[in-house]
Amino acid sequence: MQLIPRHDPYLVVRSTGGLTVAALRGELDLVLVRHLRPELDALARESDALTVDIRRLSFCDATGLGLLAHCAGRVHRRGARWRLLCDQPWILRLIRLTALTDVLHPEPGPPDFLDEPDAVVGPPDPLGRPAPADRPNPLGPPRPVARPVPTGPVAPLPFEPGVTGPVA
Repeated sequence: MQLIPRHDPYLVVRSTGGLTVAALRGELDLVLVRHLRPELDALARESDALTVDIRRLSFCDATGLGLLAHCAGRVHRRGARWRLLCDQPWILRLIRLTALTDVLHPEPGPPDFLDEPDAVVGPPDPLGRPAPADRPNPLGPPRPVARPVPTGPVAPLPFEPGVTGPVA
C-alpha cells in the first residue's frame, strides 16, 4: 500500500514494512469523524497490521468510539492485526463502559512509538519515580490517589429552581 503524504493536523500516518501507524490528534467528535472516516476506512481495508494511536486525543465521544470500533471490526474480519494505543484513563473508562474492550483491545504502547520530538510520554509512574530526564512528563506531577472522606452529618442537597421534590 502506498500512502500519499499530505498535511493533516489531526492524522499522521506512517507505514513501514507492512505496519501502518495512524496517530490521531484533537477532538474525536462528529466533525472529525466525518473528516477522518474515508482515510481510516482505506487504512483498515488495505493494511496488513494497523495500529491506531489515540494517546494525543483531547476528547472522544460516542461517534469517535464508533469509528474506532468500525475500523477494528473491519481489520479483524480481514484477518489483519489491530492495535489501539491508549493510555488516557478517561478514554479507557469510556471504552469499558461501552463494552468495547473486547473489540478495541486498548493497550498503553511504547511512549516513543511515533519517534517524534513532541511524542506524548506515558502517565506518571505509579510508584512515584521521576520520568527520565530526556523525556519530560507532559502530564505534570502525579495527583494524590485518594483523599480522606469527611465523616459526620451530611447536609441535604438543595433543589434546583422549579423542582418541587425528588422524582420517583
